[in-house]
Amino acid sequence: MTSGEFVSNCTADALSSAAQLLKAGGLVALPTETVYGLGADATNKDAVSRIYKVKGRPADHPLIVHIHSMQSLGEWADEIPSYAISLARDFWPGPMTLVLKRSMLAEDFVTGGQPTVGLRVPDHVVALALLSAFENIGGKGIAAPSANRFGHVSPTTAHAVQDELGDFLDATDLILDGGPSSVGVESTIIDCTGELPHILRPGAITTAMITGSTGLIVSEEKSTIRVSGSLENHYAPEAKVYLDQIPNVGDGFIALEEIATPRGVIRLASPKDNDEFARVLYSALRSADTQKLSRITILQPLGDGIAIAIRDRLERASHGR
Repeated sequence: MTSGEFVSNCTADALSSAAQLLKAGGLVALPTETVYGLGADATNKDAVSRIYKVKGRPADHPLIVHIHSMQSLGEWADEIPSYAISLARDFWPGPMTLVLKRSMLAEDFVTGGQPTVGLRVPDHVVALALLSAFENIGGKGIAAPSANRFGHVSPTTAHAVQDELGDFLDATDLILDGGPSSVGVESTIIDCTGELPHILRPGAITTAMITGSTGLIVSEEKSTIRVSGSLENHYAPEAKVYLDQIPNVGDGFIALEEIATPRGVIRLASPKDNDEFARVLYSALRSADTQKLSRITILQPLGDGIAIAIRDRLERASHGR
């Protein structure tokens, strides 16, 4: 296959063409504030099946449906609890996915055969403009997992999408360039099918923020719902990832700026704080592979907030591909 067209000037005309391509069953890689997604019409079984093929993704792994606003919640979900409405009001557009009981619109091919659907309103001007253009021609939502091969490092730039998926896309598919992702790790996924909210994947929307919005404690109960990025090994570069160790000579090294680089070690990133750590993490992991490094040593950030999401991704990455 030849690679998709790379569109860096996301004009209204370009976004209108991208929406038409989605309606016709094509794939569009789109920027969001978390990571870049590989999008298809969420109601088109053949188009969605191409996402799975391009990514090499297991068919029972559900996709997140991106919608333009919370007004579309009722089209995709049934039995929406009041706390889910509170979360949507407070954090959409934003890096949060709500898992709800699905409506008839959400079919098995997008939910991984589960009775639930994951929904999100992304906080990115290009993504929202594309969703609006798609809605204007009758589109209901865009199914969009991260635009990478299954289990690999998620892309946070359009060039990373090209590097990752260029050989798997058709010439008619599009890659929209909306600049680097501002958050850098995937959305918080919250199960809203029970009496209490339950975090299925940590992200930038934290336990404290969820409690502040809903007035509810966050459930710690075990969930059987399958969601993206929940496998033990995920988000992994080709290089082997080692956590909280003294790096060897020749290792790639990622740590907060205040931590000095040991002699003979290749510094991949020196983030000033945890937010920047999240933002640069995936591009730093990709840089190690570009440099053909065999090992990456990472000193993980401490504390709550987005540091929890960073440690979650790194723990999975350390298990390899």
